[in-house]
Amino acid sequence: MIRQEFRILLVDLSIGKGKIVLVDGRNSVAGGSGLAALLFREYGHPDRGWDDPAQPLIFAIGPLTGYFPLMSKTVCSFKSNYHREYTESHAGGRSALALRFADLDALVIHGRAKVLSCLGIGAHSLELKEASFLRGMDAETSGKLIRRMFKDGSGHRSIMRIGPAGEAGLAMACINVDTYRHFGRMGGGAIMGTKNLKGLVIHGDSDFMVPEGKGYGAEFKEIYTKVTATEMMRKYHDLGTPENLQGLNDISSLPWKNLQETHDPAIASITGRAFADQTLLRNGACSGCPVGCIHIGYIREKAADNRYHYHQVAYDYEPIFAAGTMLGVTKPFDVLRILDVMEKVGLDAMSGGVALAWATEATQRGLISAAETGVPLRFGDADSYRLAAKNLGLAANDFYRLLGQGTMKAAAVYGGGDFGCVLGQEMAGYATGELFFAAQTLGFRHSHLDTGAYSYDQKNSDRDIDKAVDFLMADEPGRVFLTSMVGCLFARSVYTEEQLARCLDLLGFSTLAANIPGTAEQIRRLRWQVRAKTGFDPANFTIPKRFYQIKTWKGLVDGSYLDSLKQEYGRRIQQLIAADQ
Repeated sequence: MIRQEFRILLVDLSIGKGKIVLVDGRNSVAGGSGLAALLFREYGHPDRGWDDPAQPLIFAIGPLTGYFPLMSKTVCSFKSNYHREYTESHAGGRSALALRFADLDALVIHGRAKVLSCLGIGAHSLELKEASFLRGMDAETSGKLIRRMFKDGSGHRSIMRIGPAGEAGLAMACINVDTYRHFGRMGGGAIMGTKNLKGLVIHGDSDFMVPEGKGYGAEFKEIYTKVTATEMMRKYHDLGTPENLQGLNDISSLPWKNLQETHDPAIASITGRAFADQTLLRNGACSGCPVGCIHIGYIREKAADNRYHYHQVAYDYEPIFAAGTMLGVTKPFDVLRILDVMEKVGLDAMSGGVALAWATEATQRGLISAAETGVPLRFGDADSYRLAAKNLGLAANDFYRLLGQGTMKAAAVYGGGDFGCVLGQEMAGYATGELFFAAQTLGFRHSHLDTGAYSYDQKNSDRDIDKAVDFLMADEPGRVFLTSMVGCLFARSVYTEEQLARCLDLLGFSTLAANIPGTAEQIRRLRWQVRAKTGFDPANFTIPKRFYQIKTWKGLVDGSYLDSLKQEYGRRIQQLIAADQ
Protein backbone atom coordinates (compact mmCIF):
# COMPACT_ATOMS: atom_id res chain seq x y z
CA MET A 1 0.00 0.00 0.00
CA ILE A 2 1.25 3.49 -0.84
CA ARG A 3 2.41 5.36 2.27
CA GLN A 4 0.69 8.73 2.71
CA GLU A 5 3.22 10.17 5.16
CA PHE A 6 6.64 11.34 4.06
CA ARG A 7 9.53 9.14 5.19
CA ILE A 8 12.47 11.44 5.96
CA LEU A 9 16.04 10.59 6.93
CA LEU A 10 17.60 13.22 9.21
CA VAL A 11 21.41 13.07 9.33
CA ASP A 12 23.61 14.92 11.81
CA LEU A 13 27.10 15.07 10.34
CA SER A 14 28.63 16.24 13.62
CA ILE A 15 27.98 12.81 15.16
CA GLY A 16 27.69 10.72 12.01
CA LYS A 17 24.25 9.41 12.86
CA GLY A 18 20.72 9.69 11.55
CA LYS A 19 17.14 8.84 12.28
CA ILE A 20 13.94 8.26 10.34
CA VAL A 21 10.94 10.50 10.94
CA LEU A 22 7.48 10.38 9.39
CA VAL A 23 6.02 13.75 8.40
CA ASP A 24 2.41 14.51 7.50
CA GLY A 25 1.46 16.89 4.72
CA ARG A 26 1.12 14.89 1.51
CA ASN A 27 -2.18 16.52 0.57
CA SER A 28 -0.92 20.04 1.26
CA VAL A 29 2.61 20.01 -0.21
CA ALA A 30 2.68 16.88 -2.45
CA GLY A 31 6.47 16.37 -2.38
CA GLY A 32 9.53 17.77 -4.16
CA SER A 33 9.48 21.58 -4.07
CA GLY A 34 6.59 21.67 -1.61
CA LEU A 35 8.14 19.09 0.69
CA ALA A 36 11.53 20.84 0.60
CA ALA A 37 9.93 24.12 1.69
CA LEU A 38 8.00 22.35 4.44
CA LEU A 39 11.20 20.74 5.71
CA PHE A 40 13.15 23.99 5.65
CA ARG A 41 10.36 25.64 7.61
CA GLU A 42 10.69 22.83 10.15
CA TYR A 43 14.48 22.42 10.32
CA GLY A 44 15.91 25.61 8.84
CA HIS A 45 17.05 28.71 10.72
CA PRO A 46 16.05 31.83 8.77
CA ASP A 47 17.95 34.22 11.04
CA ARG A 48 21.26 32.32 11.02
CA GLY A 49 23.98 32.48 8.41
CA TRP A 50 24.05 30.20 5.39
CA ASP A 51 27.15 28.47 6.76
CA ASP A 52 25.78 27.81 10.24
CA PRO A 53 26.20 24.06 10.85
CA ALA A 54 22.55 23.82 11.91
CA GLN A 55 21.30 24.89 8.47
CA PRO A 56 19.89 21.93 6.55
CA LEU A 57 20.78 20.67 3.11
CA ILE A 58 17.63 19.03 1.79
CA PHE A 59 17.07 16.55 -1.05
CA ALA A 60 13.44 15.72 -1.88
CA ILE A 61 11.56 13.66 -4.45
CA GLY A 62 7.88 13.42 -5.35
CA PRO A 63 4.99 10.94 -5.18
CA LEU A 64 5.35 9.86 -8.83
CA THR A 65 9.14 9.29 -8.68
CA GLY A 66 9.94 5.82 -9.94
CA TYR A 67 6.39 5.08 -11.03
CA PHE A 68 6.10 7.02 -14.30
CA PRO A 69 8.49 8.18 -17.06
CA LEU A 70 10.38 11.47 -16.67
CA MET A 71 9.63 11.73 -12.95
CA SER A 72 13.38 11.79 -12.66
CA LYS A 73 14.41 14.97 -10.84
CA THR A 74 15.45 15.71 -7.27
CA VAL A 75 14.95 19.07 -5.55
CA CYS A 76 17.87 20.32 -3.47
CA SER A 77 17.07 23.22 -1.14
CA PHE A 78 19.17 25.29 1.24
CA LYS A 79 19.94 28.80 2.41
CA SER A 80 22.11 30.15 -0.39
CA ASN A 81 25.40 31.93 0.07
CA TYR A 82 24.68 33.78 -3.20
CA HIS A 83 21.86 35.97 -1.86
CA ARG A 84 21.61 34.64 1.74
CA GLU A 85 18.03 33.49 1.12
CA TYR A 86 16.20 30.17 0.83
CA THR A 87 16.43 28.63 -2.63
CA GLU A 88 16.15 25.48 -4.70
CA SER A 89 18.22 23.76 -7.35
CA HIS A 90 17.04 20.81 -9.46
CA ALA A 91 18.99 17.90 -10.94
CA GLY A 92 18.41 14.56 -12.60
CA GLY A 93 20.80 11.67 -12.97
CA ARG A 94 20.16 8.66 -10.72
CA SER A 95 19.53 10.63 -7.52
CA ALA A 96 15.73 10.55 -7.57
CA LEU A 97 15.39 6.84 -8.30
CA ALA A 98 18.12 6.04 -5.76
CA LEU A 99 16.12 7.87 -3.07
CA ARG A 100 12.97 5.99 -4.07
CA PHE A 101 14.77 2.64 -3.86
CA ALA A 102 16.20 3.73 -0.50
CA ASP A 103 12.57 4.11 0.66
CA LEU A 104 12.98 7.84 1.30
CA ASP A 105 10.93 10.85 0.31
CA ALA A 106 13.64 13.23 1.47
CA LEU A 107 17.07 13.44 3.02
CA VAL A 108 17.86 16.29 5.45
CA ILE A 109 21.54 16.83 6.31
CA HIS A 110 22.64 19.19 9.06
CA GLY A 111 25.70 19.65 11.23
CA ARG A 112 29.33 19.72 10.11
CA ALA A 113 31.62 16.72 9.89
CA LYS A 114 34.78 16.94 12.00
CA VAL A 115 36.97 16.30 8.95
CA LEU A 116 36.34 16.20 5.22
CA SER A 117 34.05 13.21 4.76
CA CYS A 118 31.77 11.26 2.46
CA LEU A 119 28.31 10.13 3.51
CA GLY A 120 26.72 6.92 2.31
CA ILE A 121 23.07 6.14 3.01
CA GLY A 122 20.62 3.42 2.07
CA ALA A 123 17.30 2.03 3.16
CA HIS A 124 18.90 0.41 6.22
CA SER A 125 22.38 1.91 6.36
CA LEU A 126 24.27 5.10 7.15
CA GLU A 127 28.02 5.47 7.06
CA LEU A 128 30.18 8.59 7.34
CA LYS A 129 33.71 7.96 6.07
CA GLU A 130 36.72 10.21 6.55
CA ALA A 131 37.94 11.51 3.17
CA SER A 132 40.68 14.04 3.89
CA PHE A 133 42.71 12.58 1.05
CA LEU A 134 40.10 13.98 -1.39
CA ARG A 135 40.73 17.59 -0.37
CA GLY A 136 41.40 19.76 -3.39
CA MET A 137 40.65 16.95 -5.85
CA ASP A 138 38.55 17.68 -8.88
CA ALA A 139 35.03 16.31 -9.25
CA GLU A 140 36.02 13.73 -11.87
CA THR A 141 38.81 12.15 -9.82
CA SER A 142 36.75 12.38 -6.63
CA GLY A 143 33.90 10.49 -8.29
CA LYS A 144 36.20 7.62 -9.24
CA LEU A 145 37.60 7.33 -5.73
CA ILE A 146 34.22 7.63 -4.01
CA ARG A 147 33.01 4.68 -6.11
CA ARG A 148 35.82 2.62 -4.59
CA MET A 149 34.98 3.81 -1.08
CA PHE A 150 31.33 2.75 -1.42
CA LYS A 151 31.28 -0.37 -3.58
CA ASP A 152 27.79 -1.63 -2.81
CA GLY A 153 24.55 -0.76 -4.55
CA SER A 154 25.89 0.10 -7.98
CA GLY A 155 22.62 -0.83 -9.67
CA HIS A 156 20.63 1.99 -8.09
CA ARG A 157 23.41 4.17 -6.73
CA SER A 158 23.80 7.91 -7.08
CA ILE A 159 27.08 9.67 -6.37
CA MET A 160 27.17 13.39 -5.67
CA ARG A 161 30.39 15.29 -5.08
CA ILE A 162 31.93 18.74 -5.11
CA GLY A 163 35.12 20.10 -6.59
CA PRO A 164 37.55 22.70 -5.24
CA ALA A 165 34.99 25.47 -5.83
CA GLY A 166 32.68 23.94 -3.23
CA GLU A 167 35.49 23.48 -0.74
CA ALA A 168 36.37 27.17 -1.22
CA GLY A 169 32.77 28.22 -0.48
CA LEU A 170 32.19 29.90 -3.84
CA ALA A 171 28.63 31.07 -4.47
CA MET A 172 28.77 29.56 -7.98
CA ALA A 173 29.96 26.14 -6.80
CA CYS A 174 27.78 23.29 -8.01
CA ILE A 175 27.11 19.74 -6.85
CA ASN A 176 28.02 17.19 -9.50
CA VAL A 177 25.43 14.40 -9.75
CA ASP A 178 26.42 11.16 -11.47
CA THR A 179 28.99 12.92 -13.70
CA TYR A 180 26.65 14.53 -16.23
CA ARG A 181 23.98 16.27 -14.13
CA HIS A 182 24.26 19.05 -11.55
CA PHE A 183 22.62 21.00 -8.80
CA GLY A 184 24.13 23.94 -10.57
CA ARG A 185 22.66 27.22 -9.45
CA MET A 186 22.80 29.29 -6.25
CA GLY A 187 25.85 27.65 -4.64
CA GLY A 188 24.76 24.22 -3.45
CA GLY A 189 28.36 23.04 -3.71
CA ALA A 190 29.39 25.60 -1.09
CA ILE A 191 26.77 24.22 1.30
CA MET A 192 28.35 20.79 1.06
CA GLY A 193 31.77 22.38 1.41
CA THR A 194 30.94 24.23 4.61
CA LYS A 195 29.61 20.97 6.05
CA ASN A 196 32.91 19.21 5.27
CA LEU A 197 30.96 16.93 2.95
CA LYS A 198 32.97 16.06 -0.16
CA GLY A 199 30.61 13.38 -1.40
CA LEU A 200 27.19 11.83 -0.89
CA VAL A 201 26.33 8.30 -2.01
CA ILE A 202 22.70 7.16 -2.06
CA HIS A 203 22.30 3.39 -2.27
CA GLY A 204 18.96 2.32 -3.67
CA ASP A 205 19.19 -1.02 -1.88
CA SER A 206 15.50 -1.68 -1.27
CA ASP A 207 12.50 -2.04 -3.57
CA PHE A 208 8.96 -0.78 -3.88
CA MET A 209 5.68 -2.16 -5.15
CA VAL A 210 3.73 -0.84 -8.12
CA PRO A 211 -0.07 -0.85 -8.16
CA GLU A 212 -1.82 -4.07 -9.12
CA GLY A 213 -4.32 -4.33 -11.95
CA LYS A 214 -4.35 -3.23 -15.57
CA GLY A 215 -4.95 0.47 -14.97
CA TYR A 216 -1.43 1.33 -13.91
CA GLY A 217 0.22 -0.56 -16.74
CA ALA A 218 -2.08 0.97 -19.33
CA GLU A 219 -1.41 4.51 -18.06
CA PHE A 220 2.33 3.94 -17.98
CA LYS A 221 2.27 2.62 -21.55
CA GLU A 222 0.25 5.60 -22.77
CA ILE A 223 2.72 8.09 -21.27
CA TYR A 224 5.70 6.09 -22.52
CA THR A 225 4.29 6.14 -26.02
CA LYS A 226 3.75 9.90 -25.91
CA VAL A 227 7.35 10.59 -24.95
CA THR A 228 8.99 8.08 -27.29
CA ALA A 229 6.79 7.64 -30.37
CA THR A 230 5.39 11.13 -30.93
CA GLU A 231 6.86 14.55 -31.70
CA MET A 232 6.22 15.82 -28.16
CA MET A 233 9.76 15.13 -26.89
CA ARG A 234 11.69 14.49 -30.10
CA LYS A 235 13.52 17.83 -29.99
CA TYR A 236 15.15 16.93 -26.69
CA HIS A 237 16.54 13.65 -27.99
CA ASP A 238 17.68 14.74 -31.45
CA LEU A 239 19.71 17.96 -31.40
CA GLY A 240 18.55 18.66 -27.86
CA THR A 241 18.33 22.12 -26.38
CA PRO A 242 21.35 23.34 -28.44
CA GLU A 243 18.79 23.64 -31.21
CA ASN A 244 17.88 26.95 -29.51
CA LEU A 245 21.16 28.58 -30.55
CA GLN A 246 20.20 29.18 -34.16
CA GLY A 247 16.62 30.20 -33.40
CA LEU A 248 17.54 32.73 -30.73
CA ASN A 249 20.28 34.20 -32.87
CA ASP A 250 17.82 34.58 -35.74
CA ILE A 251 15.50 36.72 -33.59
CA SER A 252 18.32 38.75 -32.01
CA SER A 253 17.91 37.15 -28.60
CA LEU A 254 21.17 35.21 -28.17
CA PRO A 255 23.73 36.84 -25.82
CA TRP A 256 27.13 37.39 -27.45
CA LYS A 257 30.31 38.74 -25.84
CA ASN A 258 28.84 39.74 -22.50
CA LEU A 259 25.55 40.72 -24.14
CA GLN A 260 27.14 43.46 -26.20
CA GLU A 261 25.26 41.91 -29.12
CA THR A 262 22.24 39.65 -29.51
CA HIS A 263 23.01 38.43 -33.02
CA ASP A 264 26.21 37.39 -34.77
CA PRO A 265 26.85 35.76 -38.18
CA ALA A 266 29.40 33.53 -36.44
CA ILE A 267 26.46 31.41 -35.27
CA ALA A 268 27.00 29.16 -38.29
CA SER A 269 29.91 27.40 -36.58
CA ILE A 270 28.30 26.91 -33.16
CA THR A 271 24.77 25.65 -33.82
CA GLY A 272 23.24 22.56 -32.30
CA ARG A 273 23.79 20.84 -35.63
CA ALA A 274 27.50 21.74 -35.55
CA PHE A 275 27.87 20.23 -32.07
CA ALA A 276 26.07 17.05 -33.14
CA ASP A 277 28.04 16.66 -36.38
CA GLN A 278 31.43 17.35 -34.84
CA THR A 279 31.43 16.38 -31.18
CA LEU A 280 28.47 14.15 -30.27
CA LEU A 281 29.57 10.80 -28.89
CA ARG A 282 26.31 9.50 -27.45
CA ASN A 283 23.06 10.34 -25.73
CA GLY A 284 22.35 9.63 -22.08
CA ALA A 285 19.29 9.73 -19.87
CA CYS A 286 18.34 10.22 -16.27
CA SER A 287 17.10 7.09 -14.49
CA GLY A 288 13.42 6.59 -15.23
CA CYS A 289 13.51 8.64 -18.44
CA PRO A 290 13.33 7.08 -21.93
CA VAL A 291 13.96 10.31 -23.83
CA GLY A 292 17.74 10.62 -23.66
CA CYS A 293 18.16 14.41 -23.68
CA ILE A 294 21.68 14.33 -22.24
CA HIS A 295 24.08 14.99 -25.10
CA ILE A 296 27.62 13.85 -24.40
CA GLY A 297 30.43 15.11 -26.57
CA TYR A 298 34.12 14.30 -26.48
CA ILE A 299 37.42 16.11 -26.47
CA ARG A 300 40.83 14.64 -27.17
CA GLU A 301 43.90 15.81 -25.28
CA LYS A 302 47.59 14.96 -25.49
CA ALA A 303 48.87 14.04 -22.04
CA ALA A 304 52.33 14.45 -20.56
CA ASP A 305 53.18 10.90 -21.63
CA ASN A 306 52.50 11.93 -25.26
CA ARG A 307 49.51 9.64 -25.42
CA TYR A 308 46.14 10.93 -26.52
CA HIS A 309 43.25 10.68 -24.09
CA TYR A 310 39.64 11.61 -24.59
CA HIS A 311 37.16 13.02 -22.12
CA GLN A 312 33.41 12.86 -22.31
CA VAL A 313 31.71 16.22 -21.67
CA ALA A 314 27.97 16.76 -21.47
CA TYR A 315 26.56 19.80 -23.24
CA ASP A 316 23.21 21.59 -23.37
CA TYR A 317 22.07 24.98 -24.61
CA GLU A 318 22.81 26.87 -21.40
CA PRO A 319 26.44 25.70 -21.00
CA ILE A 320 27.11 26.39 -24.69
CA PHE A 321 25.75 29.92 -24.37
CA ALA A 322 27.80 30.56 -21.22
CA ALA A 323 31.11 29.06 -22.35
CA GLY A 324 30.55 29.83 -26.03
CA THR A 325 28.65 32.79 -27.41
CA MET A 326 28.85 34.79 -24.19
CA LEU A 327 32.64 34.53 -24.42
CA GLY A 328 32.81 34.88 -28.20
CA VAL A 329 34.07 31.29 -28.52
CA THR A 330 32.65 29.70 -31.66
CA LYS A 331 34.39 26.32 -32.08
CA PRO A 332 32.46 23.41 -30.51
CA PHE A 333 35.55 21.57 -29.30
CA ASP A 334 36.85 24.77 -27.67
CA VAL A 335 33.54 25.19 -25.84
CA LEU A 336 33.73 21.60 -24.57
CA ARG A 337 37.28 22.12 -23.34
CA ILE A 338 36.20 25.13 -21.28
CA LEU A 339 33.22 23.18 -19.93
CA ASP A 340 35.51 20.27 -19.05
CA VAL A 341 37.57 22.56 -16.82
CA MET A 342 34.43 23.91 -15.14
CA GLU A 343 33.22 20.36 -14.55
CA LYS A 344 36.42 19.37 -12.83
CA VAL A 345 36.68 22.37 -10.51
CA GLY A 346 32.95 22.15 -9.73
CA LEU A 347 31.67 25.44 -11.14
CA ASP A 348 28.16 26.15 -12.33
CA ALA A 349 28.85 26.63 -16.03
CA MET A 350 26.29 29.41 -16.48
CA SER A 351 27.53 31.55 -13.62
CA GLY A 352 31.17 30.82 -14.41
CA GLY A 353 30.86 31.72 -18.09
CA VAL A 354 28.85 34.90 -17.50
CA ALA A 355 31.28 36.00 -14.79
CA LEU A 356 34.26 35.53 -17.12
CA ALA A 357 32.42 37.48 -19.83
CA TRP A 358 32.08 40.39 -17.41
CA ALA A 359 35.77 40.08 -16.51
CA THR A 360 36.68 40.23 -20.21
CA GLU A 361 34.77 43.44 -20.80
CA ALA A 362 36.16 44.86 -17.57
CA THR A 363 39.62 44.10 -18.94
CA GLN A 364 38.78 45.85 -22.22
CA ARG A 365 37.68 48.92 -20.27
CA GLY A 366 40.82 48.97 -18.14
CA LEU A 367 39.09 48.20 -14.83
CA ILE A 368 41.12 45.04 -14.29
CA SER A 369 44.17 43.51 -15.96
CA ALA A 370 46.19 40.31 -16.13
CA ALA A 371 47.44 41.23 -12.67
CA GLU A 372 44.01 40.17 -11.40
CA THR A 373 43.06 37.52 -13.96
CA GLY A 374 46.45 35.84 -14.33
CA VAL A 375 45.92 35.59 -18.09
CA PRO A 376 44.95 38.25 -20.63
CA LEU A 377 41.25 37.82 -21.32
CA ARG A 378 40.01 38.43 -24.87
CA PHE A 379 36.69 37.43 -26.38
CA GLY A 380 37.20 34.31 -28.48
CA ASP A 381 40.46 33.26 -26.76
CA ALA A 382 39.47 29.76 -25.63
CA ASP A 383 42.89 28.84 -24.21
CA SER A 384 42.87 31.83 -21.87
CA TYR A 385 39.33 31.01 -20.76
CA ARG A 386 40.35 27.48 -19.85
CA LEU A 387 43.04 28.87 -17.55
CA ALA A 388 40.71 31.53 -16.17
CA ALA A 389 37.98 28.96 -15.46
CA LYS A 390 40.47 26.89 -13.51
CA ASN A 391 41.64 29.94 -11.57
CA LEU A 392 38.02 30.83 -10.80
CA GLY A 393 37.14 27.37 -9.53
CA LEU A 394 40.29 27.18 -7.42
CA ALA A 395 39.76 30.71 -6.03
CA ALA A 396 43.36 31.18 -7.09
CA ASN A 397 43.73 34.76 -5.81
CA ASP A 398 41.72 37.52 -4.16
CA PHE A 399 40.15 38.57 -7.45
CA TYR A 400 38.87 35.12 -8.35
CA ARG A 401 37.76 34.44 -4.80
CA LEU A 402 35.64 37.60 -4.97
CA LEU A 403 34.34 36.90 -8.49
CA GLY A 404 33.35 33.42 -7.34
CA GLN A 405 30.91 35.01 -4.90
CA GLY A 406 29.06 36.58 -7.84
CA THR A 407 29.76 39.00 -10.67
CA MET A 408 28.20 41.96 -8.89
CA LYS A 409 30.33 41.35 -5.80
CA ALA A 410 33.42 41.84 -7.96
CA ALA A 411 31.85 44.80 -9.78
CA ALA A 412 31.22 46.52 -6.44
CA VAL A 413 34.98 46.55 -5.87
CA TYR A 414 36.39 47.01 -9.36
CA GLY A 415 33.54 48.86 -11.08
CA GLY A 416 31.63 47.72 -14.13
CA GLY A 417 28.30 46.98 -12.50
CA ASP A 418 26.49 48.59 -15.43
CA PHE A 419 27.55 45.76 -17.74
CA GLY A 420 27.26 42.88 -15.28
CA CYS A 421 24.82 40.40 -16.84
CA VAL A 422 23.09 39.43 -13.63
CA LEU A 423 19.36 38.86 -13.18
CA GLY A 424 19.19 37.73 -9.57
CA GLN A 425 22.16 35.55 -10.44
CA GLU A 426 24.24 35.33 -13.61
CA MET A 427 21.72 35.36 -16.45
CA ALA A 428 20.35 32.41 -18.38
CA GLY A 429 20.85 32.51 -22.12
CA TYR A 430 17.64 34.19 -23.23
CA ALA A 431 17.90 37.86 -24.21
CA THR A 432 14.27 37.75 -25.32
CA GLY A 433 13.10 40.99 -23.77
CA GLU A 434 11.54 42.82 -20.89
CA LEU A 435 9.33 40.15 -19.33
CA PHE A 436 12.11 37.59 -19.17
CA PHE A 437 14.50 40.10 -17.61
CA ALA A 438 11.96 41.03 -14.92
CA ALA A 439 10.90 37.42 -14.34
CA GLN A 440 14.39 35.99 -13.93
CA THR A 441 15.40 38.86 -11.65
CA LEU A 442 12.58 38.14 -9.21
CA GLY A 443 11.87 34.47 -9.95
CA PHE A 444 11.91 32.06 -7.04
CA ARG A 445 15.20 30.37 -7.98
CA HIS A 446 16.26 32.97 -10.58
CA SER A 447 15.88 30.32 -13.28
CA HIS A 448 14.53 30.75 -16.80
CA LEU A 449 12.28 27.77 -16.00
CA ASP A 450 10.58 29.50 -13.07
CA THR A 451 8.17 30.89 -15.65
CA GLY A 452 7.52 30.86 -19.39
CA ALA A 453 8.55 34.50 -19.76
CA TYR A 454 11.18 33.69 -22.39
CA SER A 455 8.42 32.18 -24.53
CA TYR A 456 5.97 35.02 -23.87
CA ASP A 457 8.53 37.57 -25.06
CA GLN A 458 8.91 35.74 -28.36
CA LYS A 459 5.16 35.74 -29.02
CA ASN A 460 4.01 39.15 -27.78
CA SER A 461 5.12 42.55 -29.03
CA ASP A 462 2.63 44.63 -27.05
CA ARG A 463 3.52 46.30 -23.78
CA ASP A 464 0.53 45.43 -21.64
CA ILE A 465 1.87 45.27 -18.08
CA ASP A 466 -1.17 43.61 -16.49
CA LYS A 467 -1.47 41.04 -19.28
CA ALA A 468 2.21 40.10 -18.99
CA VAL A 469 2.27 39.81 -15.20
CA ASP A 470 -1.05 37.96 -15.24
CA PHE A 471 0.70 35.43 -17.47
CA LEU A 472 3.57 35.02 -14.98
CA MET A 473 1.20 34.55 -12.07
CA ALA A 474 -0.98 32.05 -13.93
CA ASP A 475 1.98 30.10 -15.32
CA GLU A 476 3.86 29.55 -12.06
CA PRO A 477 1.52 27.18 -10.12
CA GLY A 478 1.55 24.50 -12.82
CA ARG A 479 5.34 24.51 -12.88
CA VAL A 480 5.49 24.44 -9.10
CA PHE A 481 3.18 21.44 -8.95
CA LEU A 482 5.24 19.57 -11.55
CA THR A 483 8.44 20.28 -9.61
CA SER A 484 6.65 18.93 -6.55
CA MET A 485 6.04 15.62 -8.35
CA VAL A 486 9.23 15.92 -9.20
CA GLY A 487 8.94 15.83 -12.98
CA CYS A 488 11.19 17.09 -15.73
CA LEU A 489 9.94 20.48 -16.88
CA PHE A 490 10.69 19.45 -20.47
CA ALA A 491 7.65 17.16 -20.12
CA ARG A 492 5.15 19.93 -19.39
CA SER A 493 3.21 19.12 -22.55
CA VAL A 494 2.91 15.46 -21.52
CA TYR A 495 2.03 15.91 -17.87
CA THR A 496 -1.06 18.06 -18.07
CA GLU A 497 -3.16 18.57 -14.95
CA GLU A 498 -5.52 15.83 -16.11
CA GLN A 499 -2.63 13.41 -16.72
CA LEU A 500 -1.11 14.11 -13.31
CA ALA A 501 -4.48 13.54 -11.64
CA ARG A 502 -4.84 10.12 -13.28
CA CYS A 503 -1.31 9.14 -12.24
CA LEU A 504 -1.82 10.23 -8.63
CA ASP A 505 -5.18 8.52 -8.40
CA LEU A 506 -3.74 5.22 -9.63
CA LEU A 507 -1.11 5.36 -6.87
CA GLY A 508 -3.67 5.98 -4.14
CA PHE A 509 -3.24 9.73 -3.75
CA SER A 510 -6.88 10.43 -4.56
CA THR A 511 -7.26 13.53 -2.36
CA LEU A 512 -4.20 15.12 -3.92
CA ALA A 513 -5.41 14.15 -7.40
CA ALA A 514 -8.76 15.84 -6.83
CA ASN A 515 -7.30 19.18 -5.75
CA ILE A 516 -4.29 19.91 -7.95
CA PRO A 517 -5.02 23.63 -8.54
CA GLY A 518 -5.59 24.34 -4.85
CA THR A 519 -2.52 22.38 -3.78
CA ALA A 520 -0.36 24.05 -6.42
CA GLU A 521 -1.37 27.47 -5.14
CA GLN A 522 -0.73 26.41 -1.55
CA ILE A 523 2.75 25.17 -2.44
CA ARG A 524 3.53 28.38 -4.31
CA ARG A 525 2.59 30.51 -1.29
CA LEU A 526 4.53 28.28 1.09
CA ARG A 527 7.73 28.52 -0.97
CA TRP A 528 7.56 32.31 -1.19
CA GLN A 529 6.69 32.65 2.50
CA VAL A 530 9.63 30.46 3.52
CA ARG A 531 11.93 32.51 1.32
CA ALA A 532 10.57 35.76 2.73
CA LYS A 533 11.48 34.57 6.23
CA THR A 534 15.11 34.52 5.08
CA GLY A 535 15.01 38.11 3.80
CA PHE A 536 13.49 38.21 0.32
CA ASP A 537 12.41 41.68 -0.81
CA PRO A 538 11.92 42.62 -4.49
CA ALA A 539 13.57 45.97 -3.79
CA ASN A 540 16.86 44.15 -3.11
CA PHE A 541 17.17 43.11 -6.76
CA THR A 542 18.13 45.52 -9.52
CA ILE A 543 18.53 45.10 -13.26
CA PRO A 544 21.90 46.33 -14.61
CA LYS A 545 21.98 48.94 -17.36
CA ARG A 546 23.25 46.47 -19.96
CA PHE A 547 19.74 44.96 -20.18
CA TYR A 548 18.27 48.36 -21.04
CA GLN A 549 20.67 48.85 -23.96
CA ILE A 550 20.13 45.79 -26.13
CA LYS A 551 18.03 45.12 -29.20
CA THR A 552 15.72 42.14 -29.69
CA TRP A 553 13.34 41.24 -32.52
CA LYS A 554 10.96 43.84 -31.07
CA GLY A 555 13.58 46.58 -31.24
CA LEU A 556 15.37 48.34 -28.41
CA VAL A 557 14.34 47.34 -24.90
CA ASP A 558 11.73 49.68 -23.45
CA GLY A 559 13.23 50.72 -20.11
CA SER A 560 10.02 52.16 -18.71
CA TYR A 561 8.10 49.00 -19.56
CA LEU A 562 10.83 46.84 -17.98
CA ASP A 563 10.79 48.87 -14.76
CA SER A 564 7.00 48.69 -14.59
CA LEU A 565 7.01 44.91 -15.11
CA LYS A 566 9.53 44.39 -12.33
CA GLN A 567 7.60 46.65 -9.96
CA GLU A 568 4.24 44.98 -10.66
CA TYR A 569 5.64 41.44 -10.50
CA GLY A 570 7.31 42.26 -7.20
CA ARG A 571 4.05 43.65 -5.86
CA ARG A 572 2.17 40.49 -6.81
CA ILE A 573 4.80 38.28 -5.15
CA GLN A 574 4.52 40.33 -1.97
CA GLN A 575 0.76 39.82 -2.05
CA LEU A 576 1.34 36.06 -2.17
CA ILE A 577 3.71 36.25 0.77
CA ALA A 578 1.22 38.26 2.84
CA ALA A 579 -1.68 35.88 2.11
CA ASP A 580 -2.97 33.91 5.09
CA GLN A 581 -0.19 35.15 7.38
